[in-house]
Formats: sequence, C-alpha cells, structure tokens
Amino acid sequence: MCMHSTAVRPIQVPPAQHRYQNGTVLVGERARLGHSCQCQSQHSRGSGTAPVPASSVSYRAFFWLVSLLLSSLIWFIAVKASDPQDERLQKGLLIFGVMFSVLLQEAFRFLYYKLLRKAIEGLVALSEDGCSPISIQQMAYVAGVGFGLMSGAFSMINILADALGPGTVGIHGDSQLYFLTSAFMTMVLIFLHTFWGILFFHGCEHRRWWEITAVVIMHLTVSGLSFCNPLYVGSLVPSYLLMAAAATWAYLLSGGSAQNLRRFLLCLRSGASPQPGS
Repeated sequence: MCMHSTAVRPIQVPPAQHRYQNGTVLVGERARLGHSCQCQSQHSRGSGTAPVPASSVSYRAFFWLVSLLLSSLIWFIAVKASDPQDERLQKGLLIFGVMFSVLLQEAFRFLYYKLLRKAIEGLVALSEDGCSPISIQQMAYVAGVGFGLMSGAFSMINILADALGPGTVGIHGDSQLYFLTSAFMTMVLIFLHTFWGILFFHGCEHRRWWEITAVVIMHLTVSGLSFCNPLYVGSLVPSYLLMAAAATWAYLLSGGSAQNLRRFLLCLRSGASPQPGS
C-alpha cells in the first residue's frame, strides 16, 4: 500500500489464524413473560428503563483480554518448545492455538455469567421490591458487545501495522483484497460475539446446555474458516450466513417475532417512536 523510493518490500500476509436499548431491544424484550418482566414493568413506571453501566463493557473486555493472555502464553510455550523448522508441526500448533483460544474464551464467558448472576442476586437482596434494576438480557447484550469490540480491536492491530508499509499488497500475485477482507471478517466477529453473548447467557439462565454447545461450535467453525484464506469467499460467506442465523436466533430468544419486527419497521418508516405496547 505504501511504497518507498529506496526499496520495495512486499507485505507478508500472515497465515490464517483467528483473528437491548431503544427500538431494537424494545421489539424483543417486552415480549418476555414471568417475574423478571413484572419487575422491569415496575421499574419502568417508577423511574424509566434502568441504564446499563458503560463500565460493564470494559469488564467484559477485561475478561476477554485475560483469556487472550492465557491462550497466547500456552501457544508461545508450545512454539518455543518445538522445532521451528518443522512447518507441518508449526501449522498444527497454530490450529491448536486457535481452537484452544476459542474454548478458553467460552470458558471465560461462562465465568463472567456466573459473576453477573451473583451480582444480580446481590442487587435483588438489597432492593426494596425484590427486583434487580438490570435484567440478565441487558447484561448479556452488553457483555457480548464488550467481548466483540475487544476481539475486533486486537484482530486488526497487526493488520493495521502492516498497512503502514513499506511495501505493497499483492506484489507477488497474492490477493489485493487482504485488508478489505480482514475488515469484513472483523466486523462479522464483532456482531457474532454480540449474538453469542445473548445465546450463551440464555442457555445458562434456562439450563439449556445445547444452546451453549451450539455457541461453542459456531465459534469454532468461524475460527476454523479463517484457515481457508486466502480463499476469502470460503471464509467470509459461511461466516456471514452463520451471523444471520445467530442474529435471528438471538432475536427470537429475546422474545421477538415477525409481527413485532414489522410493527417496528412501520414505526421507523412513519417517523414515530416505538411504544412498549407495540
């Protein structure tokens, strides 16, 4: 991308590796039933929708950083203890590092859920009406966003460093779409982590372990698809299809329906604000 007058050094493309508030929440969350819904209605009549602390995103990002540190440490030790000249072994260690990192991330996601569940129980014990001001659905959304944003930021650090040059992309016949493809892959991972957070927390809350297993399998699949690069169609298209499926699943689990979505879109088209009753 950048070319100096003294020398031209091609950028080496690294091997493939794992790199509810306004209308949208309103569509799904208002349809939920049970005691938690009654508690939320009481808070809505009293003081409006309880805001989700912005620091929750930072806490979730911290948990992701810890999982990244531990998985990177394990991979680094394995690489140093192996023969660097054995390309087949190094590729196997890379695959092991990616899969181990995914499993560790999901383990920390579960740990964060348990921590939030304890915190919500504490808030319920201290509240006057026996209800928490923050629902587990809101915390799942915020946790997923924090996880996704930090994952996306670290996925792009090395790529942006290479983009500074010197050198040019594709000088040896490689695809010149490397940086663009990396941006699209980072975007889909941010959205996927958000949806995975909702699905994972729902599975933990209702003890549906198959939902948790589905999240782990999807995470492993998307990470494994990165090894299809530089065949970018083989990694991007399935990832975006999985994102659409995860988004639909998360929306339905949040209480959404096609009728609610249609009403929401009609409100946006008419310029009116969506109402809780709709």
